Amino acid sequence: MEKLSYKLSEFEGPLDLLLFLLSKNKVNICDISITELLDQYMDHIHSMQEQDMDISSEFLEMASRLVYMKTMFLLPKHEEAEQLRKELEGELMEYQDCKKLAAELENRFTFNAFVRPPEQIEADQTYRRFHDPMELLEAYRAALGKKKRKLPPAPEAFSGIVSHRIVSVASRIVAILRRLRRNQELPYQALFEEKKDKSDLVATFLAILELIKGKRVRVEKSDDGRDVIELTDGGQHRWRSEKSVEP
Repeated sequence: MEKLSYKLSEFEGPLDLLLFLLSKNKVNICDISITELLDQYMDHIHSMQEQDMDISSEFLEMASRLVYMKTMFLLPKHEEAEQLRKELEGELMEYQDCKKLAAELENRFTFNAFVRPPEQIEADQTYRRFHDPMELLEAYRAALGKKKRKLPPAPEAFSGIVSHRIVSVASRIVAILRRLRRNQELPYQALFEEKKDKSDLVATFLAILELIKGKRVRVEKSDDGRDVIELTDGGQHRWRSEKSVEP
């Protein structure tokens, strides 16, 4: 660092003085040279003594701390000195942040003001906003909708669950075999055309799968490209056997 020429000024503590020296030399806190910093620090202390200024113990304590760090750097192994310098750098960074915050608070707040207690003012309940009539209508409709959502569901909402018709797969198997016995073959879609209920559709589809699995019917393409379902030989024989044992 270059030799400094400066006027004496008051500092709040040794860290404030060190920050002043670093800022004057435009040196980063992380690039501290302990030897040069100690020399300038001691020059400042001597100048304060020559002016008969009171030097607090914390300034002298920092001076002894810097002297100790300088002697540690003179040793062949100065790991301890590096650790001490890092601690000093951390303290300087924290002190610098505190000074910035203090300056910001000083700019935002001032104590040279008189603040009177709040006065009791009567509340004005007059609504002065203007609304378009359509806006009021939409708000009214929205309020009604919220009210309806809070009501319990109507009994009709459970009709699809409580009164749901159950269709067995076995009944659909018998019905399909009867139709095929009368017509030999049928268009595949014809088995679903009259079924409007979801239970009928699902039961019919499962019945066809069971019949195909049991090799009682087969689904094939006809000459005109349609999907048809017809009885197999095994299905016809089995149907006759079941028919003969019926009472």
